[in-house]
Amino acid sequence: MNEIRNQVRERYASAARSATPCCGGVQLTDTVGEQIFGPELYAGKDDLAEALPAIQASLGCGVPTAVADLHEGETVLDLGSGAGGDVLISARRVGPTGKAIGLDMTDEILELARKNAAETGLENVEFVKGYIEELPLSDESVDVVISNCVINLSGDKPQVLAEAARVLKPGGRFAVSDVIADEGMDDETRADMAQWTGCIAGALTQREFEEALTNAGLTDIEIRETHRVHEQAGSAIIRARKPEACCDSSCCA
Repeated sequence: MNEIRNQVRERYASAARSATPCCGGVQLTDTVGEQIFGPELYAGKDDLAEALPAIQASLGCGVPTAVADLHEGETVLDLGSGAGGDVLISARRVGPTGKAIGLDMTDEILELARKNAAETGLENVEFVKGYIEELPLSDESVDVVISNCVINLSGDKPQVLAEAARVLKPGGRFAVSDVIADEGMDDETRADMAQWTGCIAGALTQREFEEALTNAGLTDIEIRETHRVHEQAGSAIIRARKPEACCDSSCCA
């Protein structure tokens, strides 16, 4: 897993240093010019995105803030928060009584995100360094977990989902955009590390993602493909919920 982390970190640190959006060497558009990664995906889907320069550095494959159903006063955690665009959108949605936390493992990315946040003047934002497999947050401390095309980059995706479930409060929501591999993805594509850091080869299939979410204790699972990003993979909105806490013995039974 360390090799994967190092490869991913270097790809995205390089992107931050160059300030040139790219997804680990994968084109932002497909062979016919349709947008499959990047800031253009937000057009018409999130009314706050156009006002945030941080969105222009997005390397994501979707718009998780458009489906997270955020509310005033909630605490939101963005796994692999990048330049901070989704965190800043979330901070505005949850308002001053709420909080948006961005987590990333790359120093250059965190520096860029904090700069972007400072320019907005928002005070309910925090960026922390850490791994998505080892979240530096307390149990049951956030209302919503979001992420944009990051979980597929992990070398231990079931652990990521277990950690997301751990930090969610009872009744909390999981709403991410990520790449879902076709069942028939070939071994050559999966073995290609350049494709892995480009958001494709590390992806779970829909069946594998559903199984990992269930094993993490999440329910009400919904996985809906939004567009194709590769001949053997698509981008999808993935949503789930942590069950409410039991209030009495009959509930637990």
